[in-house]
Amino acid sequence: MLPLSLRIRGLHHQYDENKVLHDVNIDIVRGEIVGLVGPSGCGKSTLLKSILGTLTPTSGAVETFEPGSSDGQRVTGPGRDRGIVYQRYALFPNLTALDNVAIGPKLDETSYPFRVFNFPAWRKLRAQHRERSAALLKKVGLGDALDKYPHELSGGMQQRVAIAQALVMKPAILLLDEPFGALDEATREGLQGMLLSLYEDNCAARRAGEAPPYTILIVTHELNEAIYVGDRVIGLSQYWDWSGDGFDGPPGATVIYDRAAPVYRPNAPKEYEQFMAQREQIRGAVFEPKVSPKRGQHVDFWEAVAAEPHGIFACDV
Repeated sequence: MLPLSLRIRGLHHQYDENKVLHDVNIDIVRGEIVGLVGPSGCGKSTLLKSILGTLTPTSGAVETFEPGSSDGQRVTGPGRDRGIVYQRYALFPNLTALDNVAIGPKLDETSYPFRVFNFPAWRKLRAQHRERSAALLKKVGLGDALDKYPHELSGGMQQRVAIAQALVMKPAILLLDEPFGALDEATREGLQGMLLSLYEDNCAARRAGEAPPYTILIVTHELNEAIYVGDRVIGLSQYWDWSGDGFDGPPGATVIYDRAAPVYRPNAPKEYEQFMAQREQIRGAVFEPKVSPKRGQHVDFWEAVAAEPHGIFACDV
């Protein structure tokens, strides 16, 4: 069995009489970058909150997995095994880029008394934190901006700091909630290339027999982005044919699209024919109220994995 980072089983949620999510089931393999798309009001934010642990679903379960473990840990509240980056990044204005990233390990691994009364040990640990943070900032393309403050950075650079800030905590899964929505096209494309470089790091780890370090679920309203940066696209939608299932009314959104996406190298040209074909397929299946496909009609990711177990995650791009 492929090692998982996240498992969602039978997730339902409703607010009073408003049914938002219906029987959502998702498995995300360690090292995947998955694009999650869906129309407005389909419950993407509700699903993210359930994964983060800031919202208890009406029923169902969310589990995360540590590297090398096949035993899931049920999500009952927020935890360091899940990181999130929002469209509006929250950086400390009085800290440099390096210290913004290093503050997570500092708060997680030390206490104020430890830093005051065991200063030699804290100084050594702080150097390790800063070294790890500097390496991550270099990985996201900010090796020359370690000592810059947020107001000295562009919006795209601030978003890179926010992503490094989340990754330094080594979460089982990183959630990106419309992370590039407020950025111009050129900056957005640069950040998409950065995510593809993280995927290449995952491939290098797989080839070395190691656990891929980065598992990412990116929520976006841009279909092009979901297909381009993801190795898989999941479509959540309230527009599906539930008429023969005995419901008195709309049961809520569920997964009605789940298929592999083409994998690109950073800065590689896009194969627009294949790209556009999948885009139109997603648009029709997920976003068109008049189409309303059967629930499993476009959900065949795991069948494809079973048919070619080493093909989807072969990293032979």
